[in-house]
Amino acid sequence: MTTRSVTLMLALALIGGSSYLSAQTEPEHAHAKAAPSTHLQLTVEGKTSTVTLNDLASLPQKTVTVHNEHTKKDESYTGVALGDLLAKYGFAVGQPTHRKMLHSYIVAEGTDKYWVLYSATEIEGSEHAADVVVATSVDGKPLGEDGKLKLVASADKKPKRWVRNLSAIRLVTVGE
Repeated sequence: MTTRSVTLMLALALIGGSSYLSAQTEPEHAHAKAAPSTHLQLTVEGKTSTVTLNDLASLPQKTVTVHNEHTKKDESYTGVALGDLLAKYGFAVGQPTHRKMLHSYIVAEGTDKYWVLYSATEIEGSEHAADVVVATSVDGKPLGEDGKLKLVASADKKPKRWVRNLSAIRLVTVGE
């Protein structure tokens, strides 16, 4: 393990807890048993809201087709663009908030406590040419063992930052 890897793991552990460290020692495709997700705890700048499936269904829907390296097939996920969801709950994503986005990060967590980290600029079209969606279906069907919600990033070559059984998203801005 390189010094850079160790430094990154320690930094992530400090901002989010030890689940990153334990999750990274499991085999690549191993999944801990988890309760299915049924709703989402969304925290934007310290204010937490419970987002239901009906809330998500009322927002504009986006479909992304991605190659899932684990299943070795293309899959089409439909759900709400993460940027649209954050905007609905108080964090507008776009050129007017560009500077704030550069100082913000997003932590997404599943019911199994597996979590991943995104820069806020990864969900804004003028900065990043990919989509991050809170999916509610795959190939026109419910997600199944992935719970009711799954975070999917269309640019990731492997689904390591996709979160099954998505239960919480937290957006934090650091030192504006």
